[in-house]
Amino acid sequence: MAESTGDGVQVEPEGAPPELNSPGDGPGDGGLPASAEASGLAARIEALFHTVRRPDREQYTNEEVARACREATGESFSTTYLWQLRTGRRDNPTKRHLEALAHFFQVPPAYFFDERQGAEIAKELALLGALRDAGVRSLALRAVGLSPEGLDTVSELVDVIARRDAARKRPSS
Repeated sequence: MAESTGDGVQVEPEGAPPELNSPGDGPGDGGLPASAEASGLAARIEALFHTVRRPDREQYTNEEVARACREATGESFSTTYLWQLRTGRRDNPTKRHLEALAHFFQVPPAYFFDERQGAEIAKELALLGALRDAGVRSLALRAVGLSPEGLDTVSELVDVIARRDAARKRPSS
């Protein structure tokens, strides 16, 4: 069952954004961003697209987001401009454009401006995404009444299982 952040926005359980898609499918064509700063901005915008989802759990399109940003600001905000921001080809958006993106994706504008706060917000989005998984949510809810020692035991078990799963995924040497 899908959950929302409160007003219809769906959060996908992904911590880091996957690689960019082909030009016809999404934001990028695999080219390098114009600068490291642009890369950070582009990566943050891209992470929002991969994490915050429509109620049907599909990603928002550039057109949907650009249209909403145009309506919010009353300023020009084209699909192409948004694609350029997502891929790092444009790296100097106006404050109003970033505020419109923040409003659309329901994150504080500091997500784009403050490195430390942006990282914290990204962690919170990843957590919200993880909690959409029914198994994770069920485990978390069942752990609420455990003693501190019981929580430590569960945590240790999760660590052991995670290491075992990681070892299974590694190719044999």
